[in-house]
Parts: sequence; C-alpha cells; structure tokens
Amino acid sequence: MVAAALAATTVASPISNVHHSVHEKREALPAGWAKRDVLDRRAILPMKVGLAQSNIDKGGEWLHEVSHPTSEKYGKHWTAKEVAQAFAPSEDSIDAVKAWLASSGIAEHRVKQSQSLGFLEFEATVDEAEELLKTKYHVYEHETGQPHVACEEYSLPSHLKEHIDLVSPTVHFDAKVRQREATPEGELEKRDVPDAGRGVGKPGWGSLPKGGWRLGGHHHHKLQNDLDMCDEYITPDCLRSLYEFGVNTQANKKNSYGIVEYTPQAYVPSDLDLFFQNFSSSQVGNRPIFDSVDGGVVQQTNMSFNYNGESDLDLEYSMTLVYPQQVTLYQVGDLIEGASFNNFLDAIDGSYCTYEGGDDPTQDSVYPDPYGGYQGPENCGGYTATKVISTSYSYNEHDLTPFYAQRQCNEYMKLGLLGVSVLYSSGDYGVAGNGGECINGAGANASYTNGTFGRFNPAFPSTCPYVTSVGATQVKNNTNIVTATQPEMACETVIYSGGGFSNVFPMPSYQSSAVKGFFQNHLPPYTSAQYNNSEATRGFPDIAANGANYVIAIDGNFSLVYGTSASSPTLGSILTLINQERYNAGKASIGFVNPVAYAHPEVFNDITEGGNQGCGTAGFTATQGWDAVTGLGTPNYPKMLKLWLSLA
Repeated sequence: MVAAALAATTVASPISNVHHSVHEKREALPAGWAKRDVLDRRAILPMKVGLAQSNIDKGGEWLHEVSHPTSEKYGKHWTAKEVAQAFAPSEDSIDAVKAWLASSGIAEHRVKQSQSLGFLEFEATVDEAEELLKTKYHVYEHETGQPHVACEEYSLPSHLKEHIDLVSPTVHFDAKVRQREATPEGELEKRDVPDAGRGVGKPGWGSLPKGGWRLGGHHHHKLQNDLDMCDEYITPDCLRSLYEFGVNTQANKKNSYGIVEYTPQAYVPSDLDLFFQNFSSSQVGNRPIFDSVDGGVVQQTNMSFNYNGESDLDLEYSMTLVYPQQVTLYQVGDLIEGASFNNFLDAIDGSYCTYEGGDDPTQDSVYPDPYGGYQGPENCGGYTATKVISTSYSYNEHDLTPFYAQRQCNEYMKLGLLGVSVLYSSGDYGVAGNGGECINGAGANASYTNGTFGRFNPAFPSTCPYVTSVGATQVKNNTNIVTATQPEMACETVIYSGGGFSNVFPMPSYQSSAVKGFFQNHLPPYTSAQYNNSEATRGFPDIAANGANYVIAIDGNFSLVYGTSASSPTLGSILTLINQERYNAGKASIGFVNPVAYAHPEVFNDITEGGNQGCGTAGFTATQGWDAVTGLGTPNYPKMLKLWLSLA
C-alpha cells in the first residue's frame, strides 16, 4: 500500500535550507517484486512531476450553474477546451515547482510542460533525482524477470505539498510487466490476471442481469402488442405505454446515445435480428456504431447468458426505443484483462489518463496487456462522449479507496459540464452489494459477511453526486397497465432495487430537501450499525424504471431477464428522445439531469409500494416522495418533455 502525503519525517535541504516532508511512502513491495541492486549513478531518469489540478472545489458550483433549471446559465455547457483550462494546474503551482527545480539545479530550459498540462517533465541523473527527492533508487525485479526502477519513499519541500500530487518514477510499481516466456511445448505459461475492479464484465460479476430463463417459442408472437401481459413479460411496447412515449420516427444528427459494455460481455448479431424481427421489423440488420476501447472486441466464442445477456439486453432495448437514432457501443477492454470504468473514462478524456496521478494499476487495466492480450497503447482520448451514456455495471463503494472514488467522480462532473448525461444502474441486491455481500462492521478495511447480516453496502458510481443512479420497478402482478393509475411498485421479483446512502460522498445540495423529507417523514428503523444514518450523505437512486420480466433474444431464443441493468438503458433512451426534441427546437442537450429532476419531482410517477431488502433486514421502503428504493419515481415522458422544452 502507498500512504500519500505523509508528514512523518522532515529533513533540511542543503540547497535551499527549506524543510522537506515525506510525500509518498510504500509500506511493502507489491506481490511478485523483489529489491535488487542500487541504480547505476550514470543512469538518466525521465522525471515527471504531477501538478495538482486547480478549481476542483469549484466544479460542483459550475456544474450547478449549467444544470439547475433556475440558473441563467442553464444549458450553456462548456467546451472540452474550457473544461481542460478550468482545471489545469494554476500558474502559482507551475511557478512554485519550477522555482524549486531551478534552486535544485534543474534549469528551466530542461523542464517541459506536458500537453495535458498536468505534468512538468525533465531528465535527471540518478544523483540529481536522489538529491531532489531525498531518496535512494534501486532496481526491482518482477518474478517474470521484468526490471523496474523505483524508490520506497520520497520527500518534497513542505510548502509544495498543495501544488504536487506525485512524482514519478518513485514508489509506483506500474511497470508494464511482460508475459512469461513460452513453455517447452510452445504454449504460453498461464498466469492469473489479478482479481481487481478491472474485470467488471467477467461472468458472475454481481451487477450483471439476472435470470435468462427461456420462453417457449410461441410466446414472442403473442407478446408484441399485448399490453395485458406486461406484468409477466416486458416488451418495448410495454415501456412505451408505461412511460407514455411513442415509436420514434426521426433522428437529429446532433443527438447521440452511448451504451458501455465490458469485454467479454458481447452482443450476438443474430440475437439483435431475432429481437428486431418480432418487435421492430424495420431494424433487421441494424447494428450499433462500434467504438473499440483498449482492444475491446465483440467476442463470439463464448455463447451463453453469462457472456451475452448484458449486451443483448442493453442494445436490443436501447436501439429499438430510439430508432432511427443510432446507438454507439463503447466496447471496453480485451479478452484477457478486461477493463474498468477508469479505462473507459481515459478513452473519452485524454487528460484523465494522468490527472491526479493517473489510473491505479491494482484496480484498472494496464495496456499493452502484460498478460498477453491487446498490445496496442492505452487509449487516452480520441473517443467522443455521446450526450447520454448508460452503464449497467457497478462496484461496491466499499471496494474502492475514497481517493479512487473521488477522482472518478470528479470526471463525471466534468462530463456534466460538457452537457453529457451519465447514468449508472443502482444494483440488484437491495441494500446489499454485488452478490448480496454486506459489510462486516465499520472501517475501510472491514471484510464482508455472507449477506445475512452486516452493514449496508452502497454501490458506486451511484453514490457519486454527479451521476444519475437508476433503480428498478416492476408492474404489479395481475395489473393491466393501460387501466391502472399506479401500475408499478419497487422491484421485488428476482432482484431488489439497489439503494441507500454513501459512506464517502456528502449529500449534494440538489437533493437536500428531498432526502431530508424522507428522513423527517419516513425515518428508517435502523441505527448507525446498519448504515450511514448521519442524514448528511448522498442518497441513491435518483430515478427508477422497470427492471423485471424483460423479454430479450439471447443465443437464438427468447428469455426473461431482470435487473437495474434494464432500467438504466430504458431511462437513457427516454432522455435521448428528450434531447432529440431539444435539438429540434434549437436548444442544447439536457446534460446533468439531477438538479432539474429534484426541482421538479412532479414529472415522475411516484412509486409508493415495495422495498429493497438485504443484509438480514427489510431494507428501505418505497414511500411518497423520494426514497432510497426508487428515488423520485419512474419517467412520465409527456411531463418530462414539456418541462425540458420549457428550459433555455
């Protein structure tokens, strides 16, 4: 583990007579590495000083300005250049670090600022680097034979702590480890890829959809226009009826909708056509726009619900509901290592690759793939963010360090400034985490229980205040959705809508009134032993949509699936249709949804029945107003459209 910005040791600099303090220190070597020799004094090191970004503390306020319905700046989204400049390191930081380098013998002409603006780069001899950082460099060797240059701690002038995030090479063992040599049989020796957050698409990941139960061959013909059966079988027409939007007939070239998938999850082209044949015949042959990130492939080798269910579900419904609007598929990660949310964010924002020290190699995939997969460079920028991005995957907030989660959350804030709506499913295990796991007591290092007891386990990125978290509902049993005034309740079939309160992020101002009302009028019967009951942290989900009994074409047959994995792309489709009408009216995209949604809860169908049990409790209960099961409720498209068209 690396302990950052420690101040345990101070030393006096013989050059400037200023005090230094330990900035980063490695407590132990990562698995597979061993210390070898001291570094050759004649070696030249490519030094990089990562500068602290400026104005991050103002980001929430700026996002509020372009997202809140009463703001004069509503809809006036920023350009990518404006975002980069706003958060670039300050001139004070640049000048202070350059002055320190110059006083240490690193002349200004040797120092260059990176294109991303986040680093000062220069070459230094080992002697210069060790004197500069008050450290000692060694060569370390990985068990594969890969060498790496590092130190175990380094110090900086104390007055520069606020200006510098990190320096490399130092304590970070992010070397791109090469694969082992071939065995005598000529095959590569197999190595286990670390079980980290990078593999969100691997079969069995807790946020993938549930079910996959095959329907008899005659059912799909009967279901196409039969709204009487929506309590048993959800189809595109059921969703249109529930949320009162029609079949789309147009597309606006400014509009865009993106679905993010993580390899090895992959759609099957013939499944899309089977679905289209029955529910949208004019789309047969239609395919998503394909953006391959870090070697992402639509693999067709492993064919089963565990490999195809997520992508088939997401694309069959999103493509059908917005057609003829095209849908972009971001396929992220190669077949061996997979990928993380950060790997995707790197691809749509090149500056994110390095900002605040860059990705964490213990959580995020490293490319070229050290395990033998995609050997191209890591994708940093080059991909355009669509105006709505839906992701049906999630982590447990408890699995991530607060720094890791906050760094990623700030990136969602920047996407909001660009006018992008970012949606994440809220989870399928109620108040428990992926796989039904609950936290065994308090503290960041607490282990998990078997799910029958323990603290509630909130989902991330749903707890980030800059995303829209989407929960799940279901049509009540034996309900005709055409005649019922409140046909839906919180989902309690196969899955339970993820919801609760963050242990990391404070409550955003836009939801303060709604969440306070929840606690005042419907105080949950739990103590701090079960969840963060401070009434001061981010609550989720924000909005809900149906997540039960979806009919999908999967591996040549029709099956039923369940999950907030269905809810998020459904809501994303509705927001995409609203964007279309705003573009037609000469207006901007809706961007970050939450401030408008919380200011106008009347445009949602309030869900007041059901709960989200977990961790040996009944969880939270759906009630009047916002709740930690279904948020503000489900979409009412006519009311939502009227509202967003009324805004600037």
